[in-house]
Amino acid sequence: MQIQAIRKYLPLIIGGICGLIAVILINNYIKQQTEEAKKIVAQSQKNLVTVVVAKQDIPAGAAIKGTMLAEATLNRNMVQPRAAVSIDRVVDKIAIAPIAKGEQVLLNKVTVSEESGSLAMKVPSGKRAVTVSVDNISSVGGMLRPGDHVDIMGMVPIPTLNAEGKQVNQLATMPLFQDVLVLAVGQEFMNVSTPRKEERTVSASPVITFALSPQEANLIVFVQEQGKIRLVLRSPGDTQVQPVVPASWDTLFRTVMPQAFPQDKAAAPVKPKKTVEIFRGLNKEIKTLE
Repeated sequence: MQIQAIRKYLPLIIGGICGLIAVILINNYIKQQTEEAKKIVAQSQKNLVTVVVAKQDIPAGAAIKGTMLAEATLNRNMVQPRAAVSIDRVVDKIAIAPIAKGEQVLLNKVTVSEESGSLAMKVPSGKRAVTVSVDNISSVGGMLRPGDHVDIMGMVPIPTLNAEGKQVNQLATMPLFQDVLVLAVGQEFMNVSTPRKEERTVSASPVITFALSPQEANLIVFVQEQGKIRLVLRSPGDTQVQPVVPASWDTLFRTVMPQAFPQDKAAAPVKPKKTVEIFRGLNKEIKTLE
């Protein structure tokens, strides 16, 4: 009787076991798919970058306000180089090129405002800001103003021999650069985009900052270490450069260290030699007379 009862319920028992196994397998499959989905979402989030875009058209020269900007999340492959990733990086700056609505705001399309105290923004393109120490006499009596143009003279010691045959140093003046822009006098900068204000007063300062090329910057630093700097103030309307010997490393070293560049002595003129012709029959012979 027991065997017959077991045989009667055997299909149900097998069905229940198979159902339990199926439930376990389905749960494992769902768990596996959930983990893979989480990995895909995490990977996609790593490729997303938040960038700053324009909410409206921003014309060139306009001051950028926070209300003109918004943040957008884009795939890393869609982000342009130099794109701003924070509104704080571009707010209150000036657009130097038009920015269309929805366009990513690039850092090379904005600059600091004219009121910024950054000296770097006052340096003309291709120039370097070079600060030198001067006194009131060197700086035209301490009356230089930011925005003035000057000629720079160098006073360098030249080794010479005195009457007793001893070597002494004698200061020699040589022109260095002409029509050089004065960027700053002390801590006061100039604005290269606006005219100078002649009526303002600037106290005398022991340091002057010039706009010079990289080569000129090297020369003036060397001259300042070896000698002195003198400034000659130019008229605002005078932009002419006089034809003087340009300052270069060669001319500078030839002036400072002439002993390193010996002058070639002029060769004495060669006197023509006297000759005489001697004929022996049809043969001619030329002899030089001593």
